[in-house]
Amino acid sequence: MKKRFFAFLSFFILLSVLTAQSKKVYLFSYFMNNSEDGLHLAYSYDGLKWTAINGGNAIMNPTVGEDKLIRDPSVCQGPDKKFHMVWTSSWHDRIIGYASSDDLIHWSKQQALPVMMDEPKALNCWAPELFYDSKSKLFYIIWATTIPGKHSYVATSKSEKQWNHRIYYVTTSDFVTYSKTKIFFDPKFSAIDAAIIQDTNKDYIMVVKNENSNPPEKNLRITRTNDLSQGFPTEVSAPITGNYWAEGPSPLIIGKYMYIYFDKYRDHKYGAVRSLDREHWEDVSESISFPQGTRHGTAFTVENKYLKALLKYYAQ
Repeated sequence: MKKRFFAFLSFFILLSVLTAQSKKVYLFSYFMNNSEDGLHLAYSYDGLKWTAINGGNAIMNPTVGEDKLIRDPSVCQGPDKKFHMVWTSSWHDRIIGYASSDDLIHWSKQQALPVMMDEPKALNCWAPELFYDSKSKLFYIIWATTIPGKHSYVATSKSEKQWNHRIYYVTTSDFVTYSKTKIFFDPKFSAIDAAIIQDTNKDYIMVVKNENSNPPEKNLRITRTNDLSQGFPTEVSAPITGNYWAEGPSPLIIGKYMYIYFDKYRDHKYGAVRSLDREHWEDVSESISFPQGTRHGTAFTVENKYLKALLKYYAQ
């Protein structure tokens, strides 16, 4: 009887451990201040309260780019369980940063992806975002670039006179070979900070910032498609954010809700909206908390074992 009891107990403990490890938790990759220090991570069990990992210190410092920055870090886990990350590496480069990791602790050598080097007039490569499309088995990398004279005119303020962004992209299956850079989203406004998520009904939703400055918009809109290879309609929704300037949207599905987190960069704090039907959005900014100083990040879901390993590693 004792042998049976201890065998059952051991099985129960093992089952409990495996269940705990497979439980989903949420991570948030972000930068702070002027982004010279590097990549930061935070975690949450409910999507509302976010806690900094490593005591709020950076876990990876930038090594590529003219300005050696890690801004707007976007992390995506592939089907092989490897994590891939892209980021803004400089204010005026034609490259973006890239690195990968098996555990979010140890990272590969940082690379400079020359995504706009074939466009000699390109002024920048800002806020790259990663999205893995299981249908095509391709990673999409999308980002904002201004090429003077390339796109339809939009009225700008004096301080933003040179900027007229559109969203560009490449695809890859292995982060070794890449498709040719092409335009991804070309609306009748200056567009930056685009982020894609696949909804529970399999539709794709893209959140994008209307960056127009005269008169100032500085708000978030959404557009959707059921075929990512055909791109997104340039007719977008009305603003889903309120009477404040918002950027850096990051969509995340928690239960039946879709949350969209964003940087209230003029207010120096983070905000969020959420929706059940993806048509009506409720501002829940007062219900969330992020580490002080959090800037433009990406929320993503992982198995709890990755978080446990992170917390154990940085506790040492």
